[in-house]
Amino acid sequence: MPKANETVLEINLSALGDNFQYIKSKTNKNTKVLGVVKAFGYGSDALEIAKELVDLGADYLAVAYVKEGVALRNAGIKTPITVLHPQPVNFETLIDRCLEPSLYSVSILNQFIAVASKKNQKKYPIHLKFNTGLNRLGFGEKDIDLIVSKISETESIIIKSVFSHLAASEDDSEKEFSKNQITLFNKITENLFGKLAYTPMKHMCNTSGILNYPEAHFDMVRTGIGLYGFGNSEKENKNLTPIATLKSVISQIHSIDKGESVGYNRAFKSETFIKTATIPIGHADGISRAYGNGNGWVLVNNQKAPIIGNVCMDMIMVNVTVLDCKEGDEVIIFGESNRGDVLAEKNNSISYELITAISQRVKREFHRK
Repeated sequence: MPKANETVLEINLSALGDNFQYIKSKTNKNTKVLGVVKAFGYGSDALEIAKELVDLGADYLAVAYVKEGVALRNAGIKTPITVLHPQPVNFETLIDRCLEPSLYSVSILNQFIAVASKKNQKKYPIHLKFNTGLNRLGFGEKDIDLIVSKISETESIIIKSVFSHLAASEDDSEKEFSKNQITLFNKITENLFGKLAYTPMKHMCNTSGILNYPEAHFDMVRTGIGLYGFGNSEKENKNLTPIATLKSVISQIHSIDKGESVGYNRAFKSETFIKTATIPIGHADGISRAYGNGNGWVLVNNQKAPIIGNVCMDMIMVNVTVLDCKEGDEVIIFGESNRGDVLAEKNNSISYELITAISQRVKREFHRK
């Protein structure tokens, strides 16, 4: 790719393909793969990522909200799309656009059946989520009989899959908890399926689950962060490539004398002569103020330059005193050479938060190897 001349997020679609194939290689050949493209494709571009995943052979896609699914349908995506957290106010739109809801409580199930019946649906596909320990969304084991009763009373819906979510699949210290979740999920599905006239798919694993708990791959796996290049462990990070590189340029270089300050609230006061570079990216672009005052850095000509002072809305300033650089030089905020997970961990955060925060005002460019 040519050197950046403005702030840009470069998306490597070849790396996406490599990540997809690596994750798929960890599953059985008959295990379906669901690609998660919520949150604007984890901060990249949901439409382009979804199109690429369809071409790569993803069996399902998933978004968080109906609006995200509608955008994919408007772009011509025909692959089945699960909406992980649909709101009842959007149920009619969901059905009109052939999106498949994750239903997680008796109340939500009742409301969806009512809308599906009103719209004269027959065997509309739904996905039932069970809570096995994450305690976020999901039916409980005690709800099985009531679910079966509700399902038997209507022809408007059919259970396409039953799933749950591992709470700590990347954490070696929580293996016992994860295995207990898997055991409970198997118990739930065995009970539920024994009371149905058909057998839905079952799925439980996220990216770390795919890599760490092959016994829980079941009929389908869900991968999000792994597609975007992060394996949630030093070992697996070596097998995945971050698909997004956030670049910018040096707008201006300043000479700062001893005693002078840099940025808002004079958060940085120089104790000696330094040189600073101003870069056109700030918290409005997704670079949190937490990365200011030496807590974050960028690469300038492959050299680390710490962020000094407070992060501004549209700009950051970095210390380039000992670096060989000039105005117009390219800057790497994060990417394969300056990993986002490492930058995030420095601020008690995670790669997910950093990459999904990148504003849509930042230009996206797509390339292949």
